[in-house]
Amino acid sequence: MDVTPILDSLNKAQRDAVTADAPALLVLAGAGSGKTRVLVHRIAWLIAMENLTPHSIMAVTFTNKAAHEMRSRVEQLLGRSSSSMWIGTFHGLAHRLLRAHARDAELPDTFQILDSDDQLRVIKRVMKEMTLDENEWPAKQAQWFINHQKDEGKRPADINHRGDLFTSIHTKVYLQYQVACQRGGLVDFAELLFKAYELIRDMQHLREHYQERFKHLLVDEFQDTNGIQYAWIRLLTSNDCKISIVGDDDQSIYGWRGAKIENIQRFETEFSDNKVVRLEQNYRSTGNILQAANAVIANNQERMGKNLWTEGNQGEPISVYAAFNEQEEARFISSRITDWYEQGGAYNDCALLYRSNAQSRVLEEFLLQRQIPYRIYGGLKFFERAEVKTTLAYVRLMYNHQDDAAFERVVNVPARGLGPKSVELIRQRAREKKVPLWEAAQYVVEQRTLSPKATTSLFSFLNIVEKGFEEFHELPLSEQIQLTIELAELDQLYAKEKGEKALARKENLAELASAAREFDTDDYPDLSPMTAFLAHASLEAGDTQAEQYEDCVQLMTLHSAKGLEFPLVFIAGMEEKLFPHMMSMEEPDKLEEERRLAYVGITRAMKKLYLIYTEKRRLYGKETYPAVSRFIREIPSELKEDVRLNSQISQPSYDTPRANKSISGDTGGAFRLGQMVQHKKFGVGVILNSEGDGAQERVQVNFDSVGTKWLMLAYANLTPC
Repeated sequence: MDVTPILDSLNKAQRDAVTADAPALLVLAGAGSGKTRVLVHRIAWLIAMENLTPHSIMAVTFTNKAAHEMRSRVEQLLGRSSSSMWIGTFHGLAHRLLRAHARDAELPDTFQILDSDDQLRVIKRVMKEMTLDENEWPAKQAQWFINHQKDEGKRPADINHRGDLFTSIHTKVYLQYQVACQRGGLVDFAELLFKAYELIRDMQHLREHYQERFKHLLVDEFQDTNGIQYAWIRLLTSNDCKISIVGDDDQSIYGWRGAKIENIQRFETEFSDNKVVRLEQNYRSTGNILQAANAVIANNQERMGKNLWTEGNQGEPISVYAAFNEQEEARFISSRITDWYEQGGAYNDCALLYRSNAQSRVLEEFLLQRQIPYRIYGGLKFFERAEVKTTLAYVRLMYNHQDDAAFERVVNVPARGLGPKSVELIRQRAREKKVPLWEAAQYVVEQRTLSPKATTSLFSFLNIVEKGFEEFHELPLSEQIQLTIELAELDQLYAKEKGEKALARKENLAELASAAREFDTDDYPDLSPMTAFLAHASLEAGDTQAEQYEDCVQLMTLHSAKGLEFPLVFIAGMEEKLFPHMMSMEEPDKLEEERRLAYVGITRAMKKLYLIYTEKRRLYGKETYPAVSRFIREIPSELKEDVRLNSQISQPSYDTPRANKSISGDTGGAFRLGQMVQHKKFGVGVILNSEGDGAQERVQVNFDSVGTKWLMLAYANLTPC
């Protein structure tokens, strides 16, 4: 067969990867280097030139979309069907194995797959049967524990709790959950992989059959494999089965959900007679962006090493902007997006990336103000997030006991033993007496209609709401929100959960208090502050997000951005303790993963990249003066430019100590951030911040006598000390 159609569109490194004849091939594919093209062309090469049948090839990807794309591109390249080839996700192929050999796997032929929500319901039922208090032992925590153990290839009998109560209790829940699933013929997502692995491991005839059948195994995104996936791959590869893996250790960013970067790092030692091909030519980004990414990731010690390059132009320098605070950060970003659009660019070409979901709130507000359409990619808008809606539902009920929707949302959050039957009985009483659910609940408590435990729980809930209402009157908005969180014990609820999602929930609760603190009631002159804030939240959570196919700016976390690309990219919140995240800074392994996340973020940009940090930030309910992220400092100065707006007060450079940076302003005095100044009325203070320019410029000064004040610089008559 003529090999030209297969090889003519490939560069030299890609050709080396496609045509390699080593039993074990590792393709280290840098960002934007064409890894999907290499995978597809290698499959075509194996079939066309090495005479493998599609029947003898298994290709594993991480998403159904990627699997579908791979199959269609192989068919297009070869001009024939690939239906006999096993191409799919780990979970999809594991499911195919279990369906084919259900009895060997000790499963009924009609076994059902549990999604995450269904799995949680089963776990809750099991824990209820075990009489575990969900306030003390949250079901989501048990769900995380069970899935983590399965990802590590452990059954309850394999877990040694060593006297640890947390591990002991959750191992018992795992055991009872396993019994419940076996009884009901149920298989969760983690079980699909684990059960398929056990099937091949324990059934010699099946293991030998599939080892004989599959002559070549190809795995995409190998750096994202977890323990059980790696073990699964090792089992299927025999002496006669060759393997090709494609991945990038520099883009391994999912350690928090079980991915093991060491899987790709140990490939060379565990698979003999291997070949490594590095794909370093990038077809996405400009030279400056790639050099910046290379410089940042070079600071990681545990990496296999590669250097991205392009035949394209160097492009513009990376723009670094020091904002005064998160509002000015959002104002700057939205103004640059407007400039881009007015100059003929599309909103779809813009991406706004951030480390924490909680950052999106302020950014969304300014996009809405400028009427810039946007979408939260792979997530919810701030006021649509469950923990935010739950908190506000408590507040609504505290202000208005007749709010039935709020009552139903929070009556059993956190879980207090008021299940569907109890709530239905309250609904029934409300219908009979034609009163709100609140009054019906009071009646149910008085009449002791429920069980003693449920009655006590309902009485406690009513007291929480009443207490909040009584204490609200003298408190500002933000403290009302914080009081609600504490009274309802929502902070404790999410503190008991594990993983990145639980951390995001806690951060969003704190950010909700910040939103209340910064809320401006001027747009709602006829409403009380809290009523105005609740109205604002409802409107924000309404249908203002752009439709999926509308031209709109894409907002997303850095984790969600992997695999995507945009001509214009903003990364907000480039500050120590935010990015890198405070939870990662003390552990070298986690800090290296944060740096890989920065590498992923930088390489999303095709033409223009902005990195923004603030001098002051209120986030998670706290006001801080953060240091600029080390990831900005790690970029060579010749690759970046500082964006400076006209100002009488100098912005502190991330390369220069704050106290040493100064200029002379139009007021006649030399001012700098961090400088001591004198005011006729307030006395001596230090300049902390500034915003605006020209006649509108104002400074934030912390005075010894009266604390922090914002002053218009043109009228303050400050003199240097």
